[in-house]
Amino acid sequence: MGNYVDRVTITAKAGNGGNGSASFHREKFVINGGPDGGDGGHGGDVLFYADPNMHTLLDFRFKSKYTAENGEDGSANRCAGKRGEDLTIKVPVGTVVRDKDTGRVVADMDQAGETRRILKGGRGGWGNHHFATPTRQAPNFAKPGIRTEVHTFILELKTIADVGLIGYPNVGKSSILSVVTSAKPKIGNYHFTTLTPNLGIIRRYGKDIVLADIPGLIEGAADGAGLGHDFLRHVERTRLLLHVVDVSGSEGRDPADDFNQINSELSRYGHLGELPQILVCNKTDLPGSEENRERMKALAEENGIPIFFVSAASHQGFDPLLDEVARELEDLPPILHFQEEEEPEDETHSYDEYAIEKDGPVYVVTGYGAELILESVNFDDLESLNWFHRTLKRVGIIDALREAGAGEGDTIRIGEMEFDFIE
Repeated sequence: MGNYVDRVTITAKAGNGGNGSASFHREKFVINGGPDGGDGGHGGDVLFYADPNMHTLLDFRFKSKYTAENGEDGSANRCAGKRGEDLTIKVPVGTVVRDKDTGRVVADMDQAGETRRILKGGRGGWGNHHFATPTRQAPNFAKPGIRTEVHTFILELKTIADVGLIGYPNVGKSSILSVVTSAKPKIGNYHFTTLTPNLGIIRRYGKDIVLADIPGLIEGAADGAGLGHDFLRHVERTRLLLHVVDVSGSEGRDPADDFNQINSELSRYGHLGELPQILVCNKTDLPGSEENRERMKALAEENGIPIFFVSAASHQGFDPLLDEVARELEDLPPILHFQEEEEPEDETHSYDEYAIEKDGPVYVVTGYGAELILESVNFDDLESLNWFHRTLKRVGIIDALREAGAGEGDTIRIGEMEFDFIE
């Protein structure tokens, strides 16, 4: 399939928030300067940009890990840390971004030039001047920045077109595209000549219609046979299908059987079997086409769809077909937009995120909330230790330890720090 890549997996991480600073004002003749630690800078966001100049996801085969810049730590004199630079990832128009772990649609980049924030950077931590009170005038601790997590995304490129040309290989789809548009697809008298979706534009009644030549499907495509799974996704956005068959049966296949088998594959792949169709019988210039005309008309009537007989080789029969395409598109809904599912607020964490388990006689407190509390403490400062104990009590860790069986003098471990449980 050469350089055409339409499905990749990448990892992305927003920037961590910078840590707040614990510092005190230092100035000549000022004996007891107050706390002046600055806040940490927010981490950079991860953005996606729909680039109209990109047509494949090939670049992601060479680079698949993306990380935005971290926020800088705060410093003295209430100087806030610099915000981390945002990271913008360019993707082709039509790329659908899914969270690999949940399957949630994060974004549908179907508008050229649009920018979407996918991940939000971590908040910067507060400097120690935020913790000063009338009774605690010299807080010797600050708050750490919020750490962000690595997310894994699946990027799928789904062709954006009004009309899709579908059918078995070598029935003349590429030839039809070259006749009705200015597109110049590769054309050859062998199967799977087309290995990438080709697009062309038809101008009809003052409106542009985008037509896509979808690479040939075969029986078993919904199970991945042939090029099935690789390209059925490109049919998903189309509003109308032109189902092309070789009415002459020049390769020894029956056009009616081809029609039924392709529709069977479409019905097994999501909603594709429900898309409106027009049956296009190509190669009417070849011997054998007359024998199948009436059968195909009956098949089209049975399925309730229009039918047209054309010849890409002699450029015949296309005007009435294109008129019908334009008429049908007038009444059809717009191109499918994959609805983004509810996005979590942001990647913030709370002190409530903890769990308690036993490691022999030791009670181990794990989880982001416990780690966040631990990072906020200066164990050489009595006021900070008092804050640590009050916070453990306020968020429920002390009560949870009691419920787990911890008593006076038992050993508690949070991260690499161990201390005795005191009632």
